[in-house]
This record gives sequence, C-alpha cells and structure tokens, in this order.
Amino acid sequence: MGVTHEVTNQVPPLTGHDPIAGDAALAEACVRHADAATLDSLKALGALAGSEQAQEWGRLANENPPRLRTHDRYGHRVDEVEFHPAWHELMRTAVEHGLAGAPWTSPDPHPHVRRAVGYLGWTQVEMGHACPVTMTYAVVPALRAAPELAARYEPGLTATAYEFGLAEPTGKRGLVAGMGMTEKQGGSDVRANTTRAVPQDDGTYALTGHKWFTSAPMSDLFLVLAQLPEGVSCFLMPRVLPDGTRNVFRLQRLKDKLGDRANASSEVEFEGTTGWLVGEPGRGVPTIIEMVNTTRLDCVLGSAATVRAALTQAVHHARHRRAFGALLADQPLMQNVLADLAVESEAATALAVRLAAAVDAGEGDFLRLAGAAAKFWVCKRTPTAVAEALEVLGGNGYVEDSGLPRLYRQAPLNSIWEGSGNVIALDVLRAMGRSSQSLAAVRAEIDLARGADDRLDAAVGRLTAELADPEGLATRARRIAGLLALCLQASLLLRHAPAEVAETFCATRLGGDWGAVLGTLPAGTPVRALVDRAHVRPS
Repeated sequence: MGVTHEVTNQVPPLTGHDPIAGDAALAEACVRHADAATLDSLKALGALAGSEQAQEWGRLANENPPRLRTHDRYGHRVDEVEFHPAWHELMRTAVEHGLAGAPWTSPDPHPHVRRAVGYLGWTQVEMGHACPVTMTYAVVPALRAAPELAARYEPGLTATAYEFGLAEPTGKRGLVAGMGMTEKQGGSDVRANTTRAVPQDDGTYALTGHKWFTSAPMSDLFLVLAQLPEGVSCFLMPRVLPDGTRNVFRLQRLKDKLGDRANASSEVEFEGTTGWLVGEPGRGVPTIIEMVNTTRLDCVLGSAATVRAALTQAVHHARHRRAFGALLADQPLMQNVLADLAVESEAATALAVRLAAAVDAGEGDFLRLAGAAAKFWVCKRTPTAVAEALEVLGGNGYVEDSGLPRLYRQAPLNSIWEGSGNVIALDVLRAMGRSSQSLAAVRAEIDLARGADDRLDAAVGRLTAELADPEGLATRARRIAGLLALCLQASLLLRHAPAEVAETFCATRLGGDWGAVLGTLPAGTPVRALVDRAHVRPS
C-alpha cells in the first residue's frame, strides 16, 4: 500500500520553555519589585510549568472533572468530591512552592511578589486549581479578625504541605480554605442572604440555609455569611469538627460550568451546621470583604496568566507555521496582531505584579482602589485577547487538542468571580468616595510618569474631568474604572518597559491611534521587536 498521508507544516509541541524567567516582562517585574534572588527561587517551578509533564496534568484534570459522592455504599451521607490524580499534582505543586497561604508568615523579604510571579507562571498550566489556592491565600488576613481562630488554624493555612481528605484540621500538615457568600435569591447582593445563625451555649453558632456557589467544597475550612439579629455576620465553618465528627455540609450538586471544569463548584445545604463567629456581629460583609479584596489580586494575576498563556501559544504557532510562502511570524499583518497581543499582555502583567508589591509594602489605600480598577479592566480584556490568540491558530485553535478552547472557556471567569463588571465598576466609585487617601495614592502612582508622555497627561486630564462631574457618575462607572486602569498601566510601562512597548501602548490605548479590534497598531510600530520580546525563552 502506498503512502496516502504525510503530516507536514504542523507546529511542534510547546514544551521546554519557562513561563516565569523566560518571560521578559514577568521576569523584569519580579526583579523590579523584589530582586534577582526572588526570581531565581522560582527557577524549579518555571521549569516544571513549561514541561510536558505539567501540561499533561492540566489536560487530564480538565478531561476528568471532579465527581460528587453524596453517599457511601451503605447509604450514609459522606458529601465528598473525588478528583483525578492530576488535580492533586497541580495542587501539591502550587502549595509546596508557596503559592497558597505561605506568604503571610514567610521570612522572604518580598513574599507576596514572589508568590504573584510564581502564581502567574504556574497557573498557565491549568487555571481551575488556582481557585482553592487563591482562597487559602485570601482567608488568612480575614481570619485574623478572630485571633483565637487564627492562632488555631493559621499554621495549617500557611504551611507548604498539601494533604487532601477530610480530617480534623489541626491534625493535618496543611489546610485549604474556601468561601460561601452567594445564595440563589441574592447573588452579589449578599445582604439579601437568608442563611440564619443561632447562638449555642458553647459559644458556637448553628447555621441553616443554602449556598448557591461554594467553590472547592473539599476544603478544610470555609468563611460563610449568615444572618444574626444584628445583621449579616461572618462565620468560620470547618468540614470536620474539633471532636473529629463531620460537620453538616450537604452537597446538593456540582455546577456544570462553562470553564474552570477541573475545579468543583457546588451548592451546599446547611442544617444546624456549626460555625464560629469571625469579627463583630452584623459586620460580616466588611469582615469577608477582607478576603474578597485579597482574591482580587489573584483575579488580575489569573487573567494576566490566561492572556500570557494564549499569547505564548500564538507566538509559538506563528514561528513554526507557514502560509502563503512564509512563516506566519514574518507576515506583516500577523506581526501586527501578535505585537498588539504582546502589548496587552505586558500591560496586564506589569499592573498585576505592582499590586502584589503593594501587599508587601502595606499600601492598603493604593490597593483598595487600584485592585478594583485592575480587576475590572484586566479581567474584562481577557476574553477578547484569548479569542484573538485562538484565531492565530485558525481551525487548529478551535479544536480541543490545541488547549486554546480551554483558555477561551476560562477567560470570562475572573470578570464574573465575586462581582461582575458593573459591581466592580461601582466599587471603584465607592473606593474613591469613601477614601480620599485611596484616590490620592493611585494618583500619586500615576503621577510618577507625568510629563513623560503627552497622551498620558491628556488621559489624566480626562479622568479628572470625569470625576469632577457628579451628574450620572454611576452611569459612567465603567468608563471611569477603565480609564483609571489604563492610566496606571501607562505609568508603569513608561517608567519600566522598553520604549517601544510604552510608546505603542500610549499611542493606541490612550492616544486613539487604534482600531476597534486587536491587530490594528499604527504604521511604523516596531512590531518585530514587540513580538521578539514576547517570545518565551527555554527553561
């Protein structure tokens, strides 16, 4: 039989690269906000993230989603979720490399920058497992509102050991945390929650209600909201009680989600479920918002990681695929698309790592406003960027084997998590209104580049005019949030990025010399240099 099929012009697998040290924008941000030693400490994680083994873990975790087991073979309720071994490898790697709660007690000089850079690189492998990693990171500062509970559980939450399975928390080497805020009748309006808490003689509370979204239900501990006579209050709820018995935590179903399929999200029923009060009665929303605000950092990091993963695939494809007599990477219009994606990615990365540096520096006022604006803008831009990267691969990008469909399904998640675009944009206004220090801190950061580019100066002028007009402020909340984020990104790029990156960003995102879609950079843009910078180097 003769040869009837010969495979040519197909792109080789993308392996052996380092998405941390091999990414110029990310590596430079790490050294800028920390030091070279911090970047070097992530060398092993970067090499693993670019390996064939890690990519296989990501594929298997998504193709074998979690399974709910409500009862054992004898009819007893167990309310457990089973995960593929690949999921546990992803989780183990993240926790052991300090991407969960470890920074809060780490002796490293820049623990939150180190974690952010590692998180941005590692989650490009698979984003779903980042959810429990994020919540474990974010629960620590919120739990400190109850010092006795923090003393009991913080050692496990900040450990670098991953130990799956339901057991009494203080007996485990490491703990994972979750959160249950929203209910079916209220969604983001958590003050409409109907779960009730009743005080018990032993100082605990018995909670009864239904949580509509509870992610990572096999976590050891959860922060949840419930109503007391004083109002909505925050409670710590363990899956296993101090006496070793299981708390009432009835998993009704796992959500059938668009993306994030490797991670389990559930509906949970509480019926006399034991919890401990965290913070003051009636002050549950401000208490849990401490956790929510910390998760915003990871929403930005995760979205920046998703854009970077898609860009990396697009550049790799274009550097190997030929069409119309030349490599795609040598075609002028393709260079325009890839360069535009590269600028989008670098701006997101620069802002994300700057937020992490603010955690290290204790810049709470800056973080409150900048985190909300970045969460709105970077997360909102992600689906557009990923869709364009997928199109670089054409039909090959539309099939599951490429990995791009998984990124595309994942892309909207962070913009929806803890509050969709309107909720976050309005929170930007609240952050400005309640704390003049927040606006002053963000303006001070932007002003570090004032005078460096006329287009940034003009954008700051537009932002000032928007804020000075109180009429219809809520209607313009998205416009304001986006402009604030763009000014922050421009300031960072003008001060720290190569001139061609900053110039292209200001000309297009602020100066208006740009079309309505990516790939519309103006003539004369140094597209080759931008694409070369975006190429991820080997590990």
